[in-house]
Amino acid sequence: MERELLKSLRIEMQLTQQDLSNKLSISTIYVRKIEKGVANPGRETMIKYENFFKTDMRKLFPDLFFDNNDKKLIKRAI
Repeated sequence: MERELLKSLRIEMQLTQQDLSNKLSISTIYVRKIEKGVANPGRETMIKYENFFKTDMRKLFPDLFFDNNDKKLIKRAI
């Protein structure tokens, strides 16, 4: 699952993946993989993104914060 918000925020700030990687002190390849959803960032990296973009990590990485309320899932299945 691609993380479109990350990509759009980066582009809105007119940053390349390399620019962002330099600002966050992570590799360009890691930035690319995070945006594509191929790699999941650790807590420290999510905090770097959150602080840099001034956006809650739950919005930046919604796929990592699914609401897994069993009762809701059971009701949907019925």
